[in-house]
Amino acid sequence: MLLGYARTSTIDQKAGLDAQLRDLKNAHCDKMFEEQVSSVDLVKREALTEALDYLREGDTLVVTKLDRLARSVAHLMEILGAIEAKKANLRILSMNIDTGDATGKLMLSIMGSVAEFERSIMLERQREGIAKAKAAGKYTGRKPTAKAKSEEVLKLHRGGMGGSAIAREVGIGRSSVYRILEEATAKA
Repeated sequence: MLLGYARTSTIDQKAGLDAQLRDLKNAHCDKMFEEQVSSVDLVKREALTEALDYLREGDTLVVTKLDRLARSVAHLMEILGAIEAKKANLRILSMNIDTGDATGKLMLSIMGSVAEFERSIMLERQREGIAKAKAAGKYTGRKPTAKAKSEEVLKLHRGGMGGSAIAREVGIGRSSVYRILEEATAKA
């Protein structure tokens, strides 16, 4: 049985998800698993977990691209280990790789390493660009929204309002409210 897995990082990427589902259908997948969640947030990838649980001996998990499945070689190898433990295979359409043979396994390891290297280089360049922009005074980062509302938080608290109610009223997180209150208490 061919099991298709499609993933996009955000709900705004509907067209990307639709394209993956189309490609998986064209690859004759019998069952589809889809989700819209960041691969960085590995804990919440419920459809991937469900797909891996559903796999049986002789089945193949099919994805359109490697980055839809894993972000690091370690994570890729973890997923591949789970697939192999079930005596199943992995197929990546864009790379024409199938782990049903030794060449496919070798190519997957190499391509996974290259993808991780590429991501590391991109993140390094991003950090360098941010550092240059900060040095030039062009990058100040996000304005602290909670700190800007400190006076309002303190006023509402003095009026007897609780932390959760303040957070809803002001539009910030509860933890930010409590942090502001703690800082005000420490200064007093």
